[in-house]
Amino acid sequence: MKKVFKSFLILILMSCAATDVSAQLNPGAESLNKYQDSLLKITRTLFSAPSNADRFAQNANFIKTLVTALKTPSSFDFGFDSLQTISVVKSPDNAFRIFSWYIPTVEGTYRFFGTVQIATKDGKLKLFPLIDETDQIKDNNQITSNKQWYGARYYEIIPLIVSGQNTSYVLLGWKGNNNKTSKKVIEVLSFKNDELQFGKAIFQGPKNTEVKNRIVFEYNKLNSMTLRLDKKEQMIVFDHLAPFDTNMEGNFEYYASDSSFDGYRLVGNQLKLMENIELKNDPNEKDDFYIDPKPKEIPVKN
Repeated sequence: MKKVFKSFLILILMSCAATDVSAQLNPGAESLNKYQDSLLKITRTLFSAPSNADRFAQNANFIKTLVTALKTPSSFDFGFDSLQTISVVKSPDNAFRIFSWYIPTVEGTYRFFGTVQIATKDGKLKLFPLIDETDQIKDNNQITSNKQWYGARYYEIIPLIVSGQNTSYVLLGWKGNNNKTSKKVIEVLSFKNDELQFGKAIFQGPKNTEVKNRIVFEYNKLNSMTLRLDKKEQMIVFDHLAPFDTNMEGNFEYYASDSSFDGYRLVGNQLKLMENIELKNDPNEKDDFYIDPKPKEIPVKN
């Protein structure tokens, strides 16, 4: 009996020692979990608040809490996995990660928010806030910065490695638009002189067409659109969008997938458009992110 008790005691001591070592190795984990709980509470009511003022007020509280959390040592390695409505995507080379989300307005439009967190050797906080200036960007082909951001909720980061050049990153994102159409975007993020640049002259379309800095898709709100990296094909693939009727050319409220696929493949130092690719359109949980901007009605109990 004493032998069994002694073995049991050893197991407890070993467990406590392991817990203590874990706490020493990652002293900020407990704090980060508490911050995550606070952030989660905010997001539960953020999207369904009754007015724009309420939503943006709660969002300001969310941003303040998030920045405080990210000041915690080792925060870069904390996943914030419970925040399902907030996209947290880390680059495959672990150089940085992007937090991005949106606030739906009662009018049916969207405002985007985000920050880029850089991995640092000393673990100190290095953030680049993303300021959504979509309304001020008149040309989708414009090169922008983090202070003049073409807002989106990113869900995939693809390193773009070209010999002799610094690595750029292709970002795939959802960009809700209004009550009639949705948008998706293929963005390029580059780091230059410790600053962020969005957009790069790299998208090569059909012959005699201008090389583009970013690609924006717009389509009917009730439809979905696939935009993803196909690792097997080594290509960014997407639904080919077309109007329901040729008379609706240019009116994106009437655009949807025509069941064919196109893609961009890295050729030299550019992403070249490949049309009519043979692919199976597998369902993808990241195809669309959408929350009804109208507050949910709560039934009144009699």
